[in-house]
Amino acid sequence: MIAIIDYGMGNLRSVQKGFERVGCPAFITSDRKKIEDAAALVLPGVGAFKEAMENLGRAGLIEVIRSSISKGKPFLGICLGLHLLFTKGFEFGESEGLDVIPGKVVPFQGEGFGAAGGLKVPHMGWNAARPCKDSPFLGRGEKYFYFVHSYYVVPEEEDVVLATTEYGAPFVSAIWKDNILAVQFHPEKSQEDGLAVLRKFGGMAGK
Repeated sequence: MIAIIDYGMGNLRSVQKGFERVGCPAFITSDRKKIEDAAALVLPGVGAFKEAMENLGRAGLIEVIRSSISKGKPFLGICLGLHLLFTKGFEFGESEGLDVIPGKVVPFQGEGFGAAGGLKVPHMGWNAARPCKDSPFLGRGEKYFYFVHSYYVVPEEEDVVLATTEYGAPFVSAIWKDNILAVQFHPEKSQEDGLAVLRKFGGMAGK
């Protein structure tokens, strides 16, 4: 089964229900042994980067996530779960991430944002993700997904970028590297296009 990692951040049940809708059994857990034994892992989350890493550390989950990824277990990161894969985040100061994907997590800021520029932060609502390459997950052509976030990822390696989205300027909205798929949007809240992503990840997990 697919393990949805519980570290106290976000509505995990909505992700579980999304998998149930596409016929992929998934369970919520913070148990390291169950995470190790699962066929695939999902790291969702909404909230602050620093707090999330502290929660993972307190729960003793950092190394089991890293080792599972390094062994090739299918892994899906959603929203904050995408951010945590990166080397560093800059929310409430600089914080170390899981450092699975080299790069950083930075805020939306600058002339286009806020009262002067007109673009609200957080970026919230439906927006298009445009694939940069073929994949089993997004296919070809833009798809619309639901976003809620104030920060976005900046990978050091361009080849991990799966899709980009426009909000003031293009930002990375999905990455794919080997057994890792991670998305900025919420597939569990994105109707058929989002459920298709969960279904295809379930296929990657052998479900």
